[in-house]
Amino acid sequence: MQTHIRPQHKLAQFNCPHCKAIAPQHWPHYVGYAGQHGQLVQISSLSVAKCSHCADLSLWFQGELFYPEDVAANIDPANSDLRQDIQEDYIEASRIVKESPRGAAALLRLCVQKLCGQLGENESDVNTAIGNLVKKNLPVEIQQALDIVRVIGNNAVHPGQIDLKDNTETAMRLFELTNIIADNRITQPQKIAELYKSLPETSRDQIEKRDQRE
Repeated sequence: MQTHIRPQHKLAQFNCPHCKAIAPQHWPHYVGYAGQHGQLVQISSLSVAKCSHCADLSLWFQGELFYPEDVAANIDPANSDLRQDIQEDYIEASRIVKESPRGAAALLRLCVQKLCGQLGENESDVNTAIGNLVKKNLPVEIQQALDIVRVIGNNAVHPGQIDLKDNTETAMRLFELTNIIADNRITQPQKIAELYKSLPETSRDQIEKRDQRE
């Protein structure tokens, strides 16, 4: 997956919410104003960071990013092992999540639907596709993650008991779950397969013979 560092209070470097580059951030020791008789009055709840790449400032209030208001800055990039069209849907969802949590949730449900297709299942019925994956020993945690995105995304399209109209936080969690699913079902198996192939052929032959006996 791509390197991405979320903006965090007092962190030495992160993806700048202005220019998006990973860059060192310079934090002054204080933020304040000139009070009576010219003395400096420190405002402990405010902090400012200056990006070394673009020189723009980010303003933080009580440890939370206040300016620029960039919800997408706190969303990890899509797993790079996802199909390109799935990554594009994920990116589009990240761009609209602030204005339309429901729209973002619906797009992430579409990501999960397409992800089931990437995993070899029929994309037309995501519920059935998840059920088929369960029959193939899908870990229960990943099944639950898939169903969370499926159900919440479906409610976003057809409002039911979950109202996402003003619920950005719930929509934000769906981005995390989408990447968790992709990492578990695509990225990790690929890494393991690559390492396994690097074993000496004689060792792999012995393993295969052992498993055949069992």
